[in-house]
Amino acid sequence: MEKIEVGKYISVNPRICGGQPCFRGTRIMVWLILEMLAAGETIEEILKDYHPLTRNHIKAALLYAAKTVDVGRIAALV
Repeated sequence: MEKIEVGKYISVNPRICGGQPCFRGTRIMVWLILEMLAAGETIEEILKDYHPLTRNHIKAALLYAAKTVDVGRIAALV
């Protein structure tokens, strides 16, 4: 199984998107992609609409969400 480094794909910066977790180098917020997945969008559909993202970005978002729930802290992961 490939190990995903969350910090390589996601950043938290108080000056970008109000400090909400975004995909590094973009203003695409992680919660948006997670909500799209929860609503039934496929990874392929998301990648088609959000060209800067890769499958690893999506995997990092899922891992980020899981770890955030697990530890209850956002900043410690990125």
